[in-house]
Amino acid sequence: MGPLLLVLLLALILFGAGFALKILWWVAVVVLAIWLLGFLVRAGEGASRSRWYRW
Repeated sequence: MGPLLLVLLLALILFGAGFALKILWWVAVVVLAIWLLGFLVRAGEGASRSRWYRW
């Protein structure tokens, strides 16, 4: 009974980690899209001194 519970617990942990990693991938894609959009907007403005970020 003990090994079966350990295997089920391990499967639950791995499933949870996989779900969390999938969510993190989607968050990374959204952040990348926002960054690219800001970069394109800034490139469209020309050579103005106003930046939406500091670096």
